[in-house]
Amino acid sequence: MSRLILFNKPYGVLSQFTPEGRWRALAEFIPLKGVYVAGRLDADSEGLLLLTDDGRLQAQIAEPKHKLEKTYWAQVEGIPDEAALDRLRAGVRLSDFTARPAQVRRIDEPAGLWPRDPPIRYRAAIPTCWLEIRIGEGKNRQVRRMGAAIGYPVLRLVRAAIGRLSVAGLGLGEWRQIEGDIRTLRGT
Repeated sequence: MSRLILFNKPYGVLSQFTPEGRWRALAEFIPLKGVYVAGRLDADSEGLLLLTDDGRLQAQIAEPKHKLEKTYWAQVEGIPDEAALDRLRAGVRLSDFTARPAQVRRIDEPAGLWPRDPPIRYRAAIPTCWLEIRIGEGKNRQVRRMGAAIGYPVLRLVRAAIGRLSVAGLGLGEWRQIEGDIRTLRGT
């Protein structure tokens, strides 16, 4: 079994151990050596980030060909109708690829969600809503680009789960270590 670190990454933290410019780094939160990020999460996104000491497991988590489902909570500007959500469910064309069909549904703001620092922009005249989006890919800024493609920009993005591992029980900036392999993530 490999060492697997589950980390609830705050907004403004890079998926690397060295800070850059205005962004903070993982070293500020995770004092471990010999673990590496398994799949990025942009600095302006929050939630579950996995790290491991096993290169093979790292590739299995990060590579879309392994079809490991990732669950995101996206707060979008506006209230998308079913036709807009159906575009995501069918697979939406982006500038450089067509995103595979996503599972998507409107949800209430997730229970226990921490406040974001800084808060998202607020516009009194434009409502927002939350979507749960499940994808098997995870290309660069994919969920944000999918939202923009259907006309509903993503204001806040939280990765809630990778496979069956979730951010539940982890406070913002907290991490925990487990032993596991790809079966741990798949629940097999």
